[in-house]
Amino acid sequence: MGDVGYREAVDSFAAALALERGLAEKTQEAYLRDVRALIGFLARRGRTSAREVVRADITAYLEAMHRAAKRASSRARAFTAIREFFAHLKENRMIAVDPTEGLEAPKKGLVLPKILPEEAMRRLIESVSGVEPRDLRDRAMLEFLYGCGLRVSELCDLTLDSFPDGAELVRCTGKGSKDRIVPLGRSAGDALARYLSSARDAFSRGDQSERHLFLTRLGRKFTRMGVFKILKQRATAAGLDPSVVSPHVLRHCFASHLLAHGADIRAIQEMLGHASIETTQVYTHVDQSRLGEIHHRYHPRA
Repeated sequence: MGDVGYREAVDSFAAALALERGLAEKTQEAYLRDVRALIGFLARRGRTSAREVVRADITAYLEAMHRAAKRASSRARAFTAIREFFAHLKENRMIAVDPTEGLEAPKKGLVLPKILPEEAMRRLIESVSGVEPRDLRDRAMLEFLYGCGLRVSELCDLTLDSFPDGAELVRCTGKGSKDRIVPLGRSAGDALARYLSSARDAFSRGDQSERHLFLTRLGRKFTRMGVFKILKQRATAAGLDPSVVSPHVLRHCFASHLLAHGADIRAIQEMLGHASIETTQVYTHVDQSRLGEIHHRYHPRA
């Protein structure tokens, strides 16, 4: 087993992430950033290759992240990336000892998602009520983000073939290229029908080869930033603070409002495409805080 330089180690790990792990591209990029940040730290400590790294180096790096006030979620993700990196090197006989073995992951901490009240969501969506192609398109996009809980990337990737059973269901591709089926709902279904019948042709300009559902004024697939821009504009027009409105906030509202109306947490997990129920359970804390407000307001002994 020869000495392994950092560049060779990172290149090998990057290839494994791309070919074997089934991770989303942005997750791969985040893992590689985390590993490269660690390598910079190790180089400053005089560790010139992966074989020289010991457990104390890893703990020192995690402690340095903590002192730098890095978010708990960032530290937890960095640890996951670092652990995967060294596990890969050991599995491929590039190092003899994995310095992360036996280390516990940093606690993520609870970060409650931002949500808007139901009335604010209603005001936002219903403010887009025109009949021009842009209005019909934007209304349908808002209905999909809130009514289906889609990630912005999932919304951008929808195509005309994303509806396996008419307008009753929508198939989207989430993190790790995993497909899931989400109920469309009456409001989103109605908005979709209006958009397809009266607006999409204005954007596609007769291009039958373009299959993406939502198109820009140039007849192209939306980017994430394009959706963000439209949402900020629509929030401002509805009298809402655009700084607190984003596609992900609408996704949080989807889950939180479902839970508030009695939806099962497992069903919400499926619709959001969360791999772990623990990710979804953050919404129970949101609802519990709402219950606390109700108790404080109405209980005679509160």
